[in-house]
Amino acid sequence: MDTSASSAGEDSPAIKTLLILGASGDLTARLLMPGLASLVAQGGAQDISLVGAGYDDWPQDKWRDQLKESFSEEDEHQVLERLAKNSEYHQVDVTSREELAKVLKAVEQPAAVYFALPPSITEKACNLLEPDDVPENTRFVMEKPFGADQVSARKLTATLEKLLPENHIYRVDHFRGTGTVLNILGLRFANHLLEPVWNNRHVDKVEIYFDEDLTLEGRAGFYDTTGAMRDMMQSHLLQVMAFITMDQPATLGERDVRDRVAELIRAAEVGPDYAKTTRRARYTAGKIGDRDVPNYVDEPGVDPDNNTETLAELEVHINNARWAGVPIILRSGKSLAKNQMEAMVTFKPLPHLPTGFTGTDTPTRIRIGLGPAKIQLEIDVNGPGDVYHLDRAALSAQLNETDLLPYGEVLQAVLTDNAMFFVRADTAVECWRIVEPVVNAWAENKVPLEEYAAGSNGPEDWATSRNETQL
Repeated sequence: MDTSASSAGEDSPAIKTLLILGASGDLTARLLMPGLASLVAQGGAQDISLVGAGYDDWPQDKWRDQLKESFSEEDEHQVLERLAKNSEYHQVDVTSREELAKVLKAVEQPAAVYFALPPSITEKACNLLEPDDVPENTRFVMEKPFGADQVSARKLTATLEKLLPENHIYRVDHFRGTGTVLNILGLRFANHLLEPVWNNRHVDKVEIYFDEDLTLEGRAGFYDTTGAMRDMMQSHLLQVMAFITMDQPATLGERDVRDRVAELIRAAEVGPDYAKTTRRARYTAGKIGDRDVPNYVDEPGVDPDNNTETLAELEVHINNARWAGVPIILRSGKSLAKNQMEAMVTFKPLPHLPTGFTGTDTPTRIRIGLGPAKIQLEIDVNGPGDVYHLDRAALSAQLNETDLLPYGEVLQAVLTDNAMFFVRADTAVECWRIVEPVVNAWAENKVPLEEYAAGSNGPEDWATSRNETQL
């Protein structure tokens, strides 16, 4: 695999067409089109042609009406009107090579082809194509998960390598959106205060959480065969971990950044005693706000025999000089008390505090909000009224946030050929290498499946530091 190419935008013609496969599906209507609308509102995608292709036999008017419905009333914009008016829809069976190749060649080139399809269908479609079926400078945009394990990820990579170059394959991970990535890189590498202490000599642990109060929201067909591990750990949280802990890249170019990410992921592993380094749980009936939430196994479309976890936690270790010995805790779950998406870096306690101070000597902590974007420095300071007493203080600042919706960020990076914000093939395989042994151990019930009430913070014995203060 050639990972040496620079960003595609440096030597490739501009994308003329966004071709969406699976255009009649939920992903297109619920996420892609609102994302495109947010991008247009910010001045992007002004000259793009939009073509939909789906299995359903839709007349052109139904497709265009669907586009207008996906663009909310406040999204009224001349470009959106033109996109909807001029957009075409093709009924296509993507599992038919002839039909798929025909639509690929029919659209104005170069085209970005968004596979808004179940991963299994995407994989089948790609396996059918031949190199001559894919016009030069085509880009493929692929939703996670990329494969189901190391073997299938490598097989899919080999299939795609025959069709187009690596830097024309965009494996989507929404946590690698422009705002999140650049906020982390700016914080890490533009501040002399932080970089010298960002290592195992000073850091005690790193915790990355993505807690959601959302339940299945009608996605049992996908989630019950995926679970929190495959849905969040294998992709999103490992990617955030990489940006939090990677070494400094020489530039913000695609190769430099993705090389550093790949190096970090290759050094990461979960300790083999999975009963100690991993935890899993599933929600039972409870209440979130004013919503009554049923037991997970009673949700429509759930098979109790799958033993699907809705809350997962991993202790990852990075085997390099910077991070050896520092536990990296990754946690994600659904139906929890509140949304809390953040990374926390806790520094080691002071070796000595002068006698005479009172109060609690609490380790310094930096918290990086992943939504909303915020940084908070938690330190001990002399409290009011008694200068000998130490109290906790939090210094906070808002980080830059884009006005784009998550899929607007994805589409912006696609249409500007910025491969840096997408997952490279070697990294996708390595992420499976990290989690696959855990998935297998869980399937063999080597780690108990615990329970927690919907609307709680998880099982009672899963005490974490994240709830001490609110970011």
